[in-house]
Order: sequence, then C-alpha cells, then structure tokens
Amino acid sequence: MKNPQNQRTVTTGTNAEHARLHNRRVILEAIRQAGRLTRADLTRLTSLTAQTVSNIVGELSDEGVLLVHAAEKGGRGQPPVPLSINPEGGYSIGFHVEQHRVIGVLLDLLGVTQAQVTLTVSYPTFEQALPLILQTVDTFRQQRPTGRFLGVGIALPGPFSVEGMTAVGPTAMSGWEEPSIPERLQQALGLPVLIENDATAASMGERLYGIASDLHNFVHLFIGSGLGAGLYLGNRLYSGHWHNAGEIGHMTVIPGGKPCYCGNEGCLERYISIAALLEHLGQPDDQDLTSWDLNDPSLLDAVDAWLEEAVPALRQAINILESVLDPQTILISGFLPEPILARLIARLEPLSRSISSRADRQYPRIQMGTAGQDAVALGAAALMILAEISPDYEALLKPE
Repeated sequence: MKNPQNQRTVTTGTNAEHARLHNRRVILEAIRQAGRLTRADLTRLTSLTAQTVSNIVGELSDEGVLLVHAAEKGGRGQPPVPLSINPEGGYSIGFHVEQHRVIGVLLDLLGVTQAQVTLTVSYPTFEQALPLILQTVDTFRQQRPTGRFLGVGIALPGPFSVEGMTAVGPTAMSGWEEPSIPERLQQALGLPVLIENDATAASMGERLYGIASDLHNFVHLFIGSGLGAGLYLGNRLYSGHWHNAGEIGHMTVIPGGKPCYCGNEGCLERYISIAALLEHLGQPDDQDLTSWDLNDPSLLDAVDAWLEEAVPALRQAINILESVLDPQTILISGFLPEPILARLIARLEPLSRSISSRADRQYPRIQMGTAGQDAVALGAAALMILAEISPDYEALLKPE
C-alpha cells in the first residue's frame, strides 16, 4: 500500500487511559509511515510518554501486529531496537459487488494483495450474493488459517435509498436496500462489515494503489454500468450525509434529453456509461466487453459514433465538477476497455474553460486511473485496514 500522506506528518497522541485505542493507531500510523522506528523515535514523534509507548508496543508485539528486529549496534547505552508493522499481523477482505461480477481481494496489514477472485454474476440480489461472499471469505480464511481478520469492506453501486433511482434502470441492484443487511453480514461473517459506495471506494483504491498517491484533492469518475464520482477532498474521502456524494450519473446535463429510468431527462449516465454504450450499439446490457475485438474497424467506428454523443455531456459535467470542487485533477477509470477509455479521454480535449484552466497546474485536468479494475475492491479492503492503523480513520469511514 502506498503512503497516503504527501508528507510525513505524525498525529500526536494523548496519555489518557480512555484514549488507548487512539494511541495504538497513532503508534501504528507512525511506524507505517516511517517503515521502522524505535521506542525512542515513537516517544519523540507522538508526544506519548515512554511508559505509554512501551506498554502499547509490548501489547502490539504480543498480538503479532509489530515485528521486533535485532538491536542496532553502535553508540553508548542500550542499543535501540527497531520496530516495524508485521504484514501478517492482520488481514482485510474487500468486495466489489456490481451488476456482472463480484471481485474479492485479500490484503495483508501493509495493504499488499495476497489473493484475488472474480466471480461472474448477473444482477445479484443480496440473497444471491451472500453465499458467494461467505464462500470467498471462507476460502481466504483457509489460506491464512492462523491470521487475524480485521473485517470486510463491501462496495456497491449507488445511489443508496433514493426514491425513483435506487431500484430502477440497468444499474439497479435489487434486494440491497434493506437496512438490516450490514447487521446480517456481520452476523454471518463474524467480522466487522463496512458498506460503501463503489466510486468512493475506487477513489481510495486510486489514492493508495494508483496514480493519486500524491493528491490531496481529486475527483474520480468511475464508469461501470452507470457512472459515479468518488470525492477525495482535503486529503480525506467525502461520502456525503447519506453516502451518495458524487452520484453524478443522475445529474441533468442535456435538458429535454434522453429519458432516464429515474423519471428525469438528459441524465449524464444516459450518455456516459457502459449501459449507454451498449444501448448505442444495439447490444444487450449483459454483453461482455472483454470479448470485443478492439482491432475491428467497424466496432471502433461505432464506438467513435457513441463518443460524438457522449463526450459533450461529459465535458459539461467536468466543467461543473471543476467549478464546484476546484480539484487538482479528475481521474477517469472503470470497466470500459482501456483502449476505449483512452479514446474517450483524448476526445474530451479541448475541455471547456473553467477555474481549472491555469498555467501553474502540476497535474493535467484529466487523467486515466491506474489502479485497474480491482480498484473498488482494493479500496473497500483498505478502508478496513485504515480503521485499524490510522488515527484519522473516522475521516475516511462514515458510520452506517
């Protein structure tokens, strides 16, 4: 996992006994950022007392979360003993459940992928997806029979619990709107469960594993069956009051345009989404894009015809996002084949003038994401790790 901080800054702790869990995270975050630290380093960096540091380090070492290395020779007095995070000190599981596949990943405590699985599905309800999730979690646990599992992050297409939007159209995932689902999952898995919007999880995936490792303010457009935007603002995820921030698929960009399943007209994802592309090509909505011959001139001509219609709508949405959020850059990724995604990004130029039109830019206004199609599942799993080791985890995780 890449360091999600642009510069190494350590959150200071408190010696109050009731803040023990926070102090554990402070120590783990400091070690994660530095790679290795001694107890003296931790005392200096965190403002905790030497006794508090010693007690927590001993506890974490006994739990197998920290590795204690050989003492460093040289100098006078007791030689310092370096500490590092044990990758095998904890594991996290992430799932991306979407219309045509379930992607699951297993990460160690440093965020390195230990296993990955992709299962083919067709608009799975919760009841249909539950046995797949349980089976995958059981398989991952068998691969690490003595491992300590931190929890399971599950990312789903939004919007969540919105009348006229959540349960209609080609992006709808029926049976996932029940408020009892997080509790049912926790009981079935015996682990903490986080449910997050897929575009929000994808933003964390890009932040930790992709091109956004040095960015503090960016928007991530994720193109799936629909279209969503993840917002990473002020060096933290922003998911909104109801976890629906960034649901730009139902932003009206063409007044009086194509009718949408939500009842409005001219919604953005009626022009930019895999569902929109397949509709334009006259293909069924369960078409597997990975089977396409992207060297077929007739297919590319059809894709270009779709882009003629789609690009102006997306260009307008980008102008709105830049004007409202003032991001460093906007990333675009998702399940579109990379050659088509590249054609889309190239066709967006020239972008409309906005407050992002400036000569002193460090990053392009638009970039392709690099975390790959596992970005959503990676982000969902990483959020569970950050809940274990980051003192600022509440800025990243919004309680259900």
